[in-house]
Amino acid sequence: MDTSGKEKEAMQLMAEADKKVKSSGSFLGGMFGGSHHKVEDACEMYARAANMFKMAKNWTAAGNAFCQGARLHMQLQNKLDSATSFVDAGNAYKKADPQEAINCLNAAIDIYTDMGRFTIAAKHHITIAEVYESELVDIEKVHTPPPRYVSVSSSSANKCLLKVGHYSAQLEQYPKAIEIYEQVATNTMDNPLLKYNAKEYFFKASLCHFIVDELNAKLAIEKYEEMFPAFADSRECKLLKKLLDAHEEQNCEAFTEAVKEFDSISRLDQWLTTMLLRIKKTIQGDAGDLK
Repeated sequence: MDTSGKEKEAMQLMAEADKKVKSSGSFLGGMFGGSHHKVEDACEMYARAANMFKMAKNWTAAGNAFCQGARLHMQLQNKLDSATSFVDAGNAYKKADPQEAINCLNAAIDIYTDMGRFTIAAKHHITIAEVYESELVDIEKVHTPPPRYVSVSSSSANKCLLKVGHYSAQLEQYPKAIEIYEQVATNTMDNPLLKYNAKEYFFKASLCHFIVDELNAKLAIEKYEEMFPAFADSRECKLLKKLLDAHEEQNCEAFTEAVKEFDSISRLDQWLTTMLLRIKKTIQGDAGDLK
């Protein structure tokens, strides 16, 4: 498919939109006259141009066009249209300029937050986390969403928090990871549809405690059993107690055997494997694997 025609048409639309903005003169002075309509027309032209650039797979140009429209919508006080355009810009930039994608998504988040749309803001925090994970691999910059998002107790906010907890533990920022896993576990354990997941989050928090200190882990497990009695009967909790016994005895074989038994029923993912290896390395004479 020849996309050069679409790209050329998009560039013409951009030029026309630029002219409309310039000819609107003093924007604030013309808000009650024809200038307002010219700026609205320009917004529409930028959006059409952006979609044509997308068809031509010129992602940077598409992102630029969506951004132009987003800024004009903001001047017109069309906050929702502005936020939507910034999200569209971010999605286009993801394919060419991940950092610019994050800048646009952050701009959208600011608008949604100002509008009180916290669940949507949290959703876009997840997208930013995914961009860092897949494109930039700069996971130290994946921030916890502000408390006002979390107060919504939405699944989106929890997903975002869990991503931050996941990366924090990988970066050995264990207190931060523990705080997040405990918070999400507390959010979910009273929800009939989600409480089954609470044991997983208490398990992950316990592992983070264990890496820091064996006694910390024992105390944390006791606390979690008291908070959520179902955790005490879980396979995860039973594994933790076996690992604590093996660690106390400095018994690498018993540690590995307990992990293998658990893995035979519930496959360990990369994160769990990493955390368990970090714990095992604190046992004297450790061979450095879980086999």
